[in-house]
Amino acid sequence: MRLWSIHPEYLDTKGLLAVWREALLAQKVLSGKTKGYKNHPQLIRFRQHAKPLEAIGFYLYNIYKEATLRGYNFQKDKIFKPNKRVKPIKVLRGQVVFELRHFAVKSKKRDKARFKEILKVKRIKLNPLFDQIPGGIELWEKVQK
Repeated sequence: MRLWSIHPEYLDTKGLLAVWREALLAQKVLSGKTKGYKNHPQLIRFRQHAKPLEAIGFYLYNIYKEATLRGYNFQKDKIFKPNKRVKPIKVLRGQVVFELRHFAVKSKKRDKARFKEILKVKRIKLNPLFDQIPGGIELWEKVQK
């Protein structure tokens, strides 16, 4: 499960479809409707939010908006309280940089044009749920050494 902090506009088709599915799964986990993935580290920041279901709903809504811009037909009715603005989740700058680099590696293999665009990014945009603060990579992130 990968719930990107970076803006969904950076994601290629496979990445956008994957984050949509994974965020819908996260929404089920947070609402207690699954048995698996309950302790997944990507869910920590949503669980720490005062309104976890509304936070994941706003996260999903922003993925939905990007998909709609691209002409995809994602089902908005699958989102818990879509477009309900919530208090932003803080994300460390190092995490944001790590994620863009991580996605760049993926895109280099499957979408060279997108990879070249990612290399040009000077200021990384975030999914509107997040607010960047100074710091390194999040403690819950699994970093390969």
